[in-house]
Amino acid sequence: MRATRLTRVTPLLRAALVVLALFAPAAVGQQPLRTFGQSAQPVAGPNLLQVYQDAKSYDAQYAAARNALQAGLEKLPQGRALLLPTIELNSIGTNVTKSNAEINFRNVPTPTIQRDVHSFGYQLRLSQPVFRMQSVLQFDQAEYQVKQAEATFGQAGQDLILRVAQAYFDLLAAQDNLTLVKAQKASIAEQLAQAKRNFEVGTATITDTHEAQARFDLVGAQEIVADNAVETKQRELQQIAGKLYPAVKPLRPGVKHEPPNPARMQDWVELAENQGFPVLAQDAVTEVAALESRRAAAAHLPTLDVVGSYGTTSATGSTVIATSGSTKITSGSLGLQLGVPIYSGGSLSSKEREAAALYEKAKQEQKNVRRSQALAARQNYLLVVNGISTIAALEQAVISSRSAYESNKLGYEVGVRINIDVLNAEQQVFNTSRDLLLARYGTIMNHLKLKAVAGSLREEDLEVINRALEP
Repeated sequence: MRATRLTRVTPLLRAALVVLALFAPAAVGQQPLRTFGQSAQPVAGPNLLQVYQDAKSYDAQYAAARNALQAGLEKLPQGRALLLPTIELNSIGTNVTKSNAEINFRNVPTPTIQRDVHSFGYQLRLSQPVFRMQSVLQFDQAEYQVKQAEATFGQAGQDLILRVAQAYFDLLAAQDNLTLVKAQKASIAEQLAQAKRNFEVGTATITDTHEAQARFDLVGAQEIVADNAVETKQRELQQIAGKLYPAVKPLRPGVKHEPPNPARMQDWVELAENQGFPVLAQDAVTEVAALESRRAAAAHLPTLDVVGSYGTTSATGSTVIATSGSTKITSGSLGLQLGVPIYSGGSLSSKEREAAALYEKAKQEQKNVRRSQALAARQNYLLVVNGISTIAALEQAVISSRSAYESNKLGYEVGVRINIDVLNAEQQVFNTSRDLLLARYGTIMNHLKLKAVAGSLREEDLEVINRALEP
Protein backbone atom coordinates (compact mmCIF):
# COMPACT_ATOMS: atom_id res chain seq x y z
CA MET A 1 0.00 0.00 0.00
CA ARG A 2 1.34 3.44 -0.87
CA ALA A 3 2.61 5.49 2.03
CA THR A 4 0.60 8.52 3.07
CA ARG A 5 1.49 11.90 1.61
CA LEU A 6 2.93 14.67 3.76
CA THR A 7 1.36 17.67 2.09
CA ARG A 8 2.77 20.50 4.22
CA VAL A 9 5.23 21.45 6.91
CA THR A 10 3.38 21.83 10.19
CA PRO A 11 3.15 25.39 11.50
CA LEU A 12 4.89 24.58 14.80
CA LEU A 13 7.72 22.79 13.03
CA ARG A 14 8.06 25.70 10.64
CA ALA A 15 8.29 28.09 13.58
CA ALA A 16 10.91 25.91 15.25
CA LEU A 17 12.98 25.74 12.09
CA VAL A 18 12.82 29.50 11.69
CA VAL A 19 13.92 29.98 15.30
CA LEU A 20 16.83 27.66 14.68
CA ALA A 21 17.68 29.56 11.52
CA LEU A 22 18.21 32.67 13.63
CA PHE A 23 21.52 31.15 14.69
CA ALA A 24 22.77 30.64 11.13
CA PRO A 25 25.10 33.61 10.43
CA ALA A 26 25.51 35.50 7.19
CA ALA A 27 28.92 33.81 6.84
CA VAL A 28 27.26 30.79 5.28
CA GLY A 29 25.64 32.90 2.60
CA GLN A 30 22.20 33.48 4.14
CA GLN A 31 20.69 36.40 6.00
CA PRO A 32 19.40 35.63 9.51
CA LEU A 33 15.65 34.96 9.47
CA ARG A 34 13.06 36.37 11.82
CA THR A 35 10.10 34.42 13.07
CA PHE A 36 7.22 34.92 10.61
CA GLY A 37 9.16 37.82 9.12
CA GLN A 38 8.72 40.09 12.13
CA SER A 39 11.42 42.11 13.86
CA ALA A 40 12.88 40.73 17.05
CA GLN A 41 11.12 41.82 20.21
CA PRO A 42 12.96 42.57 23.48
CA VAL A 43 13.41 39.45 25.56
CA ALA A 44 12.27 39.57 29.18
CA GLY A 45 14.82 38.76 31.82
CA PRO A 46 18.22 40.08 32.91
CA ASN A 47 21.36 40.08 30.82
CA LEU A 48 24.71 38.61 31.75
CA LEU A 49 26.14 41.78 33.25
CA GLN A 50 23.10 42.32 35.46
CA VAL A 51 23.34 38.78 36.77
CA TYR A 52 27.05 39.28 37.44
CA GLN A 53 26.40 42.47 39.44
CA ASP A 54 23.82 40.60 41.52
CA ALA A 55 26.29 37.78 42.14
CA LYS A 56 29.08 40.18 43.06
CA SER A 57 27.10 41.46 46.02
CA TYR A 58 25.54 38.11 46.98
CA ASP A 59 27.91 35.22 46.32
CA ALA A 60 29.25 33.76 49.56
CA GLN A 61 32.47 32.42 48.02
CA TYR A 62 33.41 35.86 46.71
CA ALA A 63 32.52 37.51 50.02
CA ALA A 64 34.69 34.98 51.86
CA ALA A 65 37.58 35.71 49.49
CA ARG A 66 37.18 39.44 50.11
CA ASN A 67 37.45 38.92 53.86
CA ALA A 68 40.40 36.60 53.37
CA LEU A 69 42.13 39.43 51.52
CA GLN A 70 41.48 41.83 54.39
CA ALA A 71 42.94 39.29 56.81
CA GLY A 72 45.98 38.77 54.59
CA LEU A 73 46.70 42.49 54.39
CA GLU A 74 47.12 42.54 58.18
CA LYS A 75 50.26 40.42 57.88
CA LEU A 76 52.27 43.52 56.95
CA PRO A 77 51.60 45.63 60.07
CA GLN A 78 52.05 42.50 62.19
CA GLY A 79 55.48 41.88 60.67
CA ARG A 80 56.46 45.54 61.02
CA ALA A 81 55.49 45.46 64.70
CA LEU A 82 58.28 42.97 65.40
CA LEU A 83 60.84 45.67 64.54
CA LEU A 84 59.25 48.45 66.60
CA PRO A 85 59.58 49.06 70.35
CA THR A 86 57.21 47.55 72.87
CA ILE A 87 56.10 49.43 75.96
CA GLU A 88 54.14 47.97 78.84
CA LEU A 89 52.97 49.28 82.19
CA ASN A 90 52.75 46.94 85.17
CA SER A 91 51.14 47.74 88.48
CA ILE A 92 52.50 46.52 91.81
CA GLY A 93 50.27 46.24 94.83
CA THR A 94 50.35 44.26 98.10
CA ASN A 95 48.33 44.35 101.28
CA VAL A 96 49.87 42.63 104.33
CA THR A 97 47.40 42.94 107.15
CA LYS A 98 49.28 40.91 109.77
CA SER A 99 52.82 39.60 110.01
CA ASN A 100 54.34 37.94 113.08
CA ALA A 101 58.09 37.97 113.72
CA GLU A 102 60.05 36.79 116.78
CA ILE A 103 63.20 38.72 117.69
CA ASN A 104 65.58 37.20 120.27
CA PHE A 105 67.47 39.62 122.51
CA ARG A 106 69.95 38.40 125.11
CA ASN A 107 68.31 38.17 128.52
CA VAL A 108 65.17 39.87 127.13
CA PRO A 109 61.83 38.15 126.65
CA THR A 110 61.07 37.48 122.98
CA PRO A 111 58.53 40.02 121.71
CA THR A 112 56.11 39.42 118.88
CA ILE A 113 56.01 42.14 116.21
CA GLN A 114 52.80 42.66 114.31
CA ARG A 115 52.82 44.60 111.02
CA ASP A 116 50.05 46.14 108.95
CA VAL A 117 51.65 47.18 105.64
CA HIS A 118 50.19 48.43 102.35
CA SER A 119 52.45 48.78 99.29
CA PHE A 120 51.68 49.89 95.74
CA GLY A 121 53.54 51.11 92.68
CA TYR A 122 54.04 50.80 88.95
CA GLN A 123 56.77 49.89 86.51
CA LEU A 124 57.12 51.07 82.90
CA ARG A 125 59.15 48.72 80.67
CA LEU A 126 60.60 49.44 77.24
CA SER A 127 62.17 47.02 74.78
CA GLN A 128 63.57 47.96 71.36
CA PRO A 129 65.02 45.25 69.12
CA VAL A 130 68.46 46.11 67.82
CA PHE A 131 69.46 42.85 66.18
CA ARG A 132 66.85 40.13 65.68
CA MET A 133 67.39 38.52 62.30
CA GLN A 134 64.33 36.32 62.71
CA SER A 135 62.09 39.37 63.06
CA VAL A 136 63.61 41.02 59.99
CA LEU A 137 63.00 37.90 57.92
CA GLN A 138 59.46 37.59 59.25
CA PHE A 139 58.75 41.14 58.12
CA ASP A 140 60.01 40.21 54.65
CA GLN A 141 57.69 37.19 54.75
CA ALA A 142 54.74 39.47 55.51
CA GLU A 143 55.27 41.35 52.24
CA TYR A 144 55.00 38.11 50.24
CA GLN A 145 52.05 36.94 52.31
CA VAL A 146 50.24 40.11 51.26
CA LYS A 147 51.08 39.36 47.62
CA GLN A 148 49.73 35.86 48.07
CA ALA A 149 46.48 37.20 49.51
CA GLU A 150 46.10 39.65 46.62
CA ALA A 151 46.73 36.93 44.03
CA THR A 152 44.26 34.60 45.72
CA PHE A 153 41.60 37.31 45.70
CA GLY A 154 42.33 38.05 42.05
CA GLN A 155 41.73 34.39 41.26
CA ALA A 156 38.49 34.49 43.26
CA GLY A 157 37.31 37.41 41.14
CA GLN A 158 38.02 35.48 37.96
CA ASP A 159 36.31 32.40 39.36
CA LEU A 160 33.19 34.46 40.06
CA ILE A 161 33.08 35.65 36.43
CA LEU A 162 33.47 32.07 35.19
CA ARG A 163 30.88 30.66 37.57
CA VAL A 164 28.32 33.33 36.66
CA ALA A 165 28.92 32.92 32.92
CA GLN A 166 28.81 29.12 33.14
CA ALA A 167 25.55 29.13 35.11
CA TYR A 168 24.07 31.75 32.76
CA PHE A 169 24.84 29.79 29.59
CA ASP A 170 23.84 26.51 31.22
CA LEU A 171 20.42 28.02 31.84
CA LEU A 172 20.29 29.31 28.27
CA ALA A 173 21.19 25.88 26.93
CA ALA A 174 18.52 24.24 29.10
CA GLN A 175 15.90 26.75 27.91
CA ASP A 176 16.90 26.24 24.28
CA ASN A 177 16.71 22.49 24.65
CA LEU A 178 13.25 22.70 26.22
CA THR A 179 12.05 24.95 23.39
CA LEU A 180 13.38 22.52 20.79
CA VAL A 181 11.83 19.51 22.51
CA LYS A 182 8.43 21.20 22.76
CA ALA A 183 8.53 22.21 19.10
CA GLN A 184 9.52 18.69 18.14
CA LYS A 185 6.76 17.21 20.29
CA ALA A 186 4.15 19.44 18.66
CA SER A 187 5.39 18.51 15.21
CA ILE A 188 5.36 14.77 15.95
CA ALA A 189 1.87 15.09 17.46
CA GLU A 190 0.59 16.40 14.14
CA GLN A 191 2.36 13.64 12.26
CA LEU A 192 0.85 11.08 14.63
CA ALA A 193 -2.64 12.50 14.07
CA GLN A 194 -2.08 12.48 10.32
CA ALA A 195 -0.88 8.85 10.42
CA LYS A 196 -3.98 7.82 12.36
CA ARG A 197 -6.28 9.56 9.89
CA ASN A 198 -4.50 7.98 6.93
CA PHE A 199 -4.73 4.54 8.53
CA GLU A 200 -8.45 4.99 9.13
CA VAL A 201 -9.05 5.79 5.46
CA GLY A 202 -6.75 3.01 4.35
CA THR A 203 -3.98 5.08 2.75
CA ALA A 204 -1.30 4.09 5.29
CA THR A 205 -0.30 1.09 7.34
CA ILE A 206 -0.46 0.74 11.09
CA THR A 207 3.33 0.82 11.06
CA ASP A 208 3.33 4.57 10.37
CA THR A 209 1.09 5.12 13.38
CA HIS A 210 3.24 2.97 15.65
CA GLU A 211 6.43 4.71 14.55
CA ALA A 212 4.96 8.15 15.14
CA GLN A 213 3.50 7.04 18.49
CA ALA A 214 6.86 5.66 19.65
CA ARG A 215 8.63 8.87 18.67
CA PHE A 216 5.94 10.96 20.39
CA ASP A 217 6.28 8.95 23.62
CA LEU A 218 10.07 9.32 23.51
CA VAL A 219 9.98 13.07 23.04
CA GLY A 220 7.42 13.27 25.85
CA ALA A 221 9.95 11.73 28.22
CA GLN A 222 12.61 14.08 26.86
CA GLU A 223 10.36 17.04 27.61
CA ILE A 224 10.09 16.02 31.27
CA VAL A 225 13.87 15.76 31.53
CA ALA A 226 14.36 19.08 29.72
CA ASP A 227 11.84 20.86 31.96
CA ASN A 228 13.60 19.52 35.06
CA ALA A 229 16.95 20.67 33.67
CA VAL A 230 15.63 24.22 33.33
CA GLU A 231 14.48 24.22 36.94
CA THR A 232 17.83 22.85 38.08
CA LYS A 233 19.84 25.44 36.15
CA GLN A 234 17.64 28.23 37.49
CA ARG A 235 18.42 27.13 41.03
CA GLU A 236 22.12 26.88 40.31
CA LEU A 237 22.16 30.45 39.03
CA GLN A 238 20.09 31.53 42.03
CA GLN A 239 22.69 30.07 44.37
CA ILE A 240 25.32 32.38 42.86
CA ALA A 241 23.30 35.54 42.25
CA GLY A 242 20.63 35.28 44.94
CA LYS A 243 17.67 35.66 42.60
CA LEU A 244 15.48 33.22 40.71
CA TYR A 245 15.51 34.18 37.04
CA PRO A 246 12.65 32.60 35.03
CA ALA A 247 14.53 33.44 31.83
CA VAL A 248 17.68 35.25 30.73
CA LYS A 249 18.50 37.09 27.52
CA PRO A 250 19.82 34.86 24.71
CA LEU A 251 22.52 35.52 22.15
CA ARG A 252 21.62 37.63 19.16
CA PRO A 253 21.45 35.78 15.83
CA GLY A 254 24.51 35.83 13.63
CA VAL A 255 26.97 36.57 16.45
CA LYS A 256 30.57 36.30 15.31
CA HIS A 257 33.09 34.46 17.47
CA GLU A 258 36.46 36.17 17.43
CA PRO A 259 39.64 34.06 17.50
CA PRO A 260 42.08 34.41 20.41
CA ASN A 261 44.15 37.57 20.53
CA PRO A 262 47.16 37.18 20.53
CA ALA A 263 46.86 34.58 17.82
CA ARG A 264 49.88 32.42 18.78
CA MET A 265 49.37 29.65 21.30
CA GLN A 266 52.84 30.17 22.76
CA ASP A 267 51.99 33.76 23.68
CA TRP A 268 49.10 32.51 25.80
CA VAL A 269 51.33 29.87 27.39
CA GLU A 270 53.88 32.51 28.39
CA LEU A 271 51.16 34.74 29.82
CA ALA A 272 49.78 31.84 31.83
CA GLU A 273 53.22 30.91 33.19
CA ASN A 274 54.11 34.47 34.17
CA GLN A 275 50.97 36.32 35.20
CA GLY A 276 48.33 33.71 35.96
CA PHE A 277 46.98 34.23 39.48
CA PRO A 278 47.73 30.65 40.60
CA VAL A 279 51.35 31.19 39.52
CA LEU A 280 51.58 34.53 41.33
CA ALA A 281 50.11 33.01 44.49
CA GLN A 282 52.48 30.03 44.40
CA ASP A 283 55.47 32.31 43.71
CA ALA A 284 54.63 34.18 46.90
CA VAL A 285 54.24 30.91 48.83
CA THR A 286 57.66 29.79 47.61
CA GLU A 287 59.29 33.04 48.69
CA VAL A 288 57.68 32.73 52.12
CA ALA A 289 59.05 29.20 52.41
CA ALA A 290 62.52 30.38 51.38
CA LEU A 291 62.47 33.09 54.03
CA GLU A 292 61.16 30.63 56.59
CA SER A 293 64.16 28.42 55.91
CA ARG A 294 66.47 31.37 56.51
CA ARG A 295 64.50 32.32 59.61
CA ALA A 296 64.94 28.84 61.06
CA ALA A 297 68.69 29.10 60.48
CA ALA A 298 68.73 32.55 62.10
CA ALA A 299 67.44 31.04 65.35
CA HIS A 300 71.08 30.09 66.10
CA LEU A 301 72.14 33.75 66.00
CA PRO A 302 72.35 35.97 69.10
CA THR A 303 69.79 38.70 69.75
CA LEU A 304 70.39 42.21 71.01
CA ASP A 305 67.78 44.52 72.50
CA VAL A 306 67.70 47.86 74.22
CA VAL A 307 65.75 47.42 77.45
CA GLY A 308 64.76 49.99 79.98
CA SER A 309 62.47 50.32 82.96
CA TYR A 310 61.22 53.03 85.25
CA GLY A 311 59.04 52.61 88.27
CA THR A 312 58.16 53.58 91.77
CA THR A 313 56.97 51.67 94.81
CA SER A 314 55.32 53.18 97.89
CA ALA A 315 54.64 51.43 101.19
CA THR A 316 52.64 52.56 104.22
CA GLY A 317 51.89 50.77 107.47
CA SER A 318 52.73 50.37 111.14
CA THR A 319 54.06 47.86 113.66
CA VAL A 320 53.40 47.39 117.35
CA ILE A 321 56.95 48.40 118.28
CA ALA A 322 57.56 51.06 115.67
CA THR A 323 55.87 54.22 114.68
CA SER A 324 53.77 54.30 111.58
CA GLY A 325 55.14 55.87 108.40
CA SER A 326 55.62 55.48 104.67
CA THR A 327 58.41 54.87 102.22
CA LYS A 328 58.74 55.56 98.50
CA ILE A 329 61.34 54.00 96.23
CA THR A 330 61.89 55.15 92.64
CA SER A 331 64.13 53.23 90.30
CA GLY A 332 65.08 53.29 86.62
CA SER A 333 67.41 51.40 84.32
CA LEU A 334 68.54 51.41 80.68
CA GLY A 335 70.87 48.99 78.98
CA LEU A 336 71.56 46.39 76.34
CA GLN A 337 70.34 42.82 76.65
CA LEU A 338 72.21 40.14 74.76
CA GLY A 339 70.77 36.69 74.24
CA VAL A 340 72.89 33.81 72.93
CA PRO A 341 71.20 30.46 72.19
CA ILE A 342 73.48 27.67 73.35
CA TYR A 343 71.48 24.48 73.52
CA SER A 344 67.76 23.77 73.22
CA GLY A 345 67.67 20.00 73.02
CA GLY A 346 68.21 19.95 69.26
CA SER A 347 64.88 21.60 68.43
CA LEU A 348 66.45 24.51 66.54
CA SER A 349 68.38 22.22 64.22
CA SER A 350 65.29 20.07 63.68
CA LYS A 351 63.18 23.09 62.76
CA GLU A 352 65.90 24.24 60.38
CA ARG A 353 65.82 20.90 58.55
CA GLU A 354 62.02 20.97 58.49
CA ALA A 355 61.95 24.46 56.96
CA ALA A 356 64.50 23.46 54.33
CA ALA A 357 62.40 20.47 53.32
CA LEU A 358 59.25 22.60 53.13
CA TYR A 359 61.09 25.07 50.91
CA GLU A 360 62.03 22.28 48.49
CA LYS A 361 58.41 21.15 48.55
CA ALA A 362 57.23 24.67 47.68
CA LYS A 363 59.67 24.86 44.75
CA GLN A 364 58.33 21.61 43.30
CA GLU A 365 54.77 22.83 43.72
CA GLN A 366 55.77 26.03 41.94
CA LYS A 367 57.00 23.99 38.96
CA ASN A 368 53.79 21.97 38.96
CA VAL A 369 51.59 25.08 38.98
CA ARG A 370 53.49 26.60 36.05
CA ARG A 371 53.21 23.39 34.07
CA SER A 372 49.51 23.07 34.87
CA GLN A 373 48.88 26.64 33.78
CA ALA A 374 50.78 26.07 30.53
CA LEU A 375 48.74 22.93 29.84
CA ALA A 376 45.47 24.71 30.62
CA ALA A 377 46.44 27.55 28.28
CA ARG A 378 47.14 25.12 25.44
CA GLN A 379 43.94 23.17 26.04
CA ASN A 380 41.67 26.21 26.18
CA TYR A 381 43.38 27.80 23.18
CA LEU A 382 42.70 24.68 21.12
CA LEU A 383 39.14 24.49 22.41
CA VAL A 384 38.48 28.07 21.29
CA VAL A 385 40.08 27.65 17.85
CA ASN A 386 38.44 24.27 17.25
CA GLY A 387 35.17 25.55 18.68
CA ILE A 388 35.02 28.33 16.08
CA SER A 389 35.63 25.74 13.35
CA THR A 390 33.00 23.46 14.87
CA ILE A 391 30.45 26.28 14.90
CA ALA A 392 31.05 26.93 11.21
CA ALA A 393 30.68 23.22 10.45
CA LEU A 394 27.48 22.92 12.49
CA GLU A 395 26.01 25.99 10.83
CA GLN A 396 26.44 24.24 7.52
CA ALA A 397 25.15 21.00 9.06
CA VAL A 398 21.93 22.74 10.13
CA ILE A 399 21.39 23.89 6.55
CA SER A 400 22.17 20.38 5.25
CA SER A 401 19.85 18.79 7.82
CA ARG A 402 17.03 21.07 6.81
CA SER A 403 17.64 20.20 3.17
CA ALA A 404 17.66 16.50 4.05
CA TYR A 405 14.39 16.93 5.90
CA GLU A 406 12.78 18.68 2.95
CA SER A 407 14.08 15.96 0.61
CA ASN A 408 12.69 13.16 2.80
CA LYS A 409 9.40 14.99 3.05
CA LEU A 410 9.26 15.24 -0.74
CA GLY A 411 10.28 11.60 -1.08
CA TYR A 412 7.49 10.66 1.31
CA GLU A 413 5.04 12.55 -0.84
CA VAL A 414 6.05 10.65 -3.99
CA GLY A 415 6.29 7.33 -2.20
CA VAL A 416 10.04 6.70 -2.22
CA ARG A 417 10.45 7.41 1.49
CA ILE A 418 8.51 6.15 4.48
CA ASN A 419 7.31 7.89 7.60
CA ILE A 420 10.30 6.85 9.72
CA ASP A 421 12.64 8.52 7.23
CA VAL A 422 10.85 11.82 7.74
CA LEU A 423 10.90 11.39 11.52
CA ASN A 424 14.62 10.64 11.53
CA ALA A 425 15.37 13.60 9.28
CA GLU A 426 13.35 15.83 11.57
CA GLN A 427 15.23 14.49 14.60
CA GLN A 428 18.51 15.26 12.85
CA VAL A 429 17.46 18.89 12.41
CA PHE A 430 16.76 19.28 16.12
CA ASN A 431 19.92 17.42 17.21
CA THR A 432 22.17 19.47 14.93
CA SER A 433 20.54 22.71 16.02
CA ARG A 434 21.02 21.81 19.67
CA ASP A 435 24.66 20.91 19.04
CA LEU A 436 25.17 24.28 17.37
CA LEU A 437 23.78 26.15 20.38
CA LEU A 438 25.96 24.16 22.77
CA ALA A 439 29.02 24.78 20.60
CA ARG A 440 28.37 28.52 20.71
CA TYR A 441 28.05 28.60 24.48
CA GLY A 442 31.02 26.29 24.94
CA THR A 443 33.26 28.40 22.74
CA ILE A 444 32.36 31.55 24.66
CA MET A 445 33.13 29.82 27.96
CA ASN A 446 36.43 28.41 26.69
CA HIS A 447 37.48 31.88 25.57
CA LEU A 448 36.76 33.21 29.06
CA LYS A 449 38.69 30.31 30.60
CA LEU A 450 41.65 31.02 28.31
CA LYS A 451 41.77 34.61 29.53
CA ALA A 452 41.43 33.45 33.13
CA VAL A 453 44.40 31.10 32.76
CA ALA A 454 46.42 34.02 31.43
CA GLY A 455 45.30 36.22 34.35
CA SER A 456 43.65 38.74 32.01
CA LEU A 457 39.94 37.99 32.58
CA ARG A 458 38.14 41.15 33.64
CA GLU A 459 34.61 42.46 34.03
CA GLU A 460 35.05 44.22 30.68
CA ASP A 461 35.06 40.80 28.99
CA LEU A 462 31.53 40.24 30.27
CA GLU A 463 30.52 43.60 28.83
CA VAL A 464 31.71 42.47 25.40
CA ILE A 465 29.58 39.31 25.65
CA ASN A 466 26.68 41.32 27.02
CA ARG A 467 26.60 43.44 23.87
CA ALA A 468 26.09 40.22 21.88
CA LEU A 469 22.87 39.39 23.74
CA GLU A 470 19.35 40.26 22.72
CA PRO A 471 18.23 43.76 23.89
